[in-house]
Amino acid sequence: MKKIFILTILLFSVHSQSQTYVKVNAMTTLFTIPNVAIETSIGEKSTFQFDVLGSFWKSVDGKPREFYTFTPEYRYHFKEKYNGFYAGAHIGGSVFNFQKWNYLNTDFYEKGIGYFIGSIVGYQVKLNEKFMLDCFVGGGWHQGFYKGYKISTGERYDKAQNYNKSGEWLPYRLGVMVSYELN
Repeated sequence: MKKIFILTILLFSVHSQSQTYVKVNAMTTLFTIPNVAIETSIGEKSTFQFDVLGSFWKSVDGKPREFYTFTPEYRYHFKEKYNGFYAGAHIGGSVFNFQKWNYLNTDFYEKGIGYFIGSIVGYQVKLNEKFMLDCFVGGGWHQGFYKGYKISTGERYDKAQNYNKSGEWLPYRLGVMVSYELN
């Protein structure tokens, strides 16, 4: 209960002292994969964004497609906050029950967790006093720790005692955020 109270006070303080936007990614929403975020000012040309992306699809054509990512991100705005080009860096975590791209059309899928670190570039344009569009692209390194299973039997196909590891450079951030200013 104390943690919730402290978090509430912290969020209220941030909200009362700076511009804060709530955001929804229009591109991923079209694919029924919601991506929501909150971005707030932390300096003259700096902002902090935290977003959550989730695919709730337990199965698509019999293949698991469920994943969740949590991404805290620092952004530096070249012109001014919330208007023009920016670049940023992030580190985040993922949870997945998913058939990886290199196992498409096979009987294999992976279940595990991961972390990622990367960068982003984007452009923000104000539509009016309250609304803004945020177009962005980014990616980086994802390191996954997973167990591999057969879709048909649910048995493990891999020979690892505990977890397999897999790291890839990936483009994993893309979208158009429709943003609404809270204060």
